[in-house]
Amino acid sequence: MRIRIDLAYDGGGFHGWAAQPGLRTVQGELSAAAATALRVPSVHLVCAGRTDTGVHARGQVVHLDVEPEALARSAGRSPDPPLVALVRRLNGILPADVRVRRAVEAADGFDARFSALWRRYAYRVADAPEAVDPLVRGHVLAWPRPLDVDLMNQASVLLMGQHDFASFCKQREGATTIRVLQELSWQRLPSGVVEATVRADAFCHSMVRSLVGCLLAVGEGRRPVSWAGDVLAAERRDASVAVVHAHGLTLEEVAYPPDAELGARVELTRARREKA
Repeated sequence: MRIRIDLAYDGGGFHGWAAQPGLRTVQGELSAAAATALRVPSVHLVCAGRTDTGVHARGQVVHLDVEPEALARSAGRSPDPPLVALVRRLNGILPADVRVRRAVEAADGFDARFSALWRRYAYRVADAPEAVDPLVRGHVLAWPRPLDVDLMNQASVLLMGQHDFASFCKQREGATTIRVLQELSWQRLPSGVVEATVRADAFCHSMVRSLVGCLLAVGEGRRPVSWAGDVLAAERRDASVAVVHAHGLTLEEVAYPPDAELGARVELTRARREKA
C-alpha cells in the first residue's frame, strides 16, 4: 500500500531535503524514523518538492510504499488505527524540528511528486526596524532598505505565465527550465513584514529565491519595473540577480487533483515541458 505523509519542518538545521552522506537532511531523518517505526530495514521516500539547505516547510507531502502487514504489525498493542499509531510513533522518534501532521492511505495513482498540480511558497522580508522580530529571525529575511510593494507587484506581472526561466534557475544538464508561474504577488502584513506568494506547477533549482532577489532590487528602487522582464527574456543567468538567503522561504502547500485524475496528471507531468 502507498502512504501519504504530510510533513512540516524547520529547515535551519538541515542540508536540504535530499539524503546526503554525512549530512543531516530531512529525508535522512524521516526515512530512518519510518524504518524504525515500521520495523523494516529501509524505506524509500518521494517528496513533492526537494527543498534546498535552510528552506522550511509547512506543507511538504511525501509518499512511501509498505506492505499492509508491516503497517499492521508496527501498531503493536496500540488501540488506535495503524496509520494513527504510525503518526504518533514517527513523532516520538523524530527530532523536534520535523513533525508529521498526518498519514493516510493514498488513492490509486497518487505520486507525491508527479501528481502535484502546483506548489505554493511564501517568502517573508522585514524591511523596517519595527518589523524585524528576533524571535522569527530564522524565518524572515531582514532587509536594510524600504521596499515599494506596488512596484514589486508591477514587476511580478511581467514574470507570470509559461516561460523559460533559465535566467532564474541553476542549470542541470538535460533538465528543462520551462515552468508555468501561476501566481507571484506581494503584500505587506499587519506586522509590517512583506510577504511574497509564489505558486507554479513546479520550480527549478533556486528559482524562487532568484525571482525574489530580482524583485527586491525593483522594490528598493535600484532597478526599474521593466528590468524583471528583461532578465526573463535573456534566458540566461545574470550575475546581477541575487539569490536571496534560504531562511526566508517556506513551502506552504502542495495541491493535487481529484483521485480519479491522479494517473492522468502523472503522465502529463512526466512529459517534457515545451515552449508554447
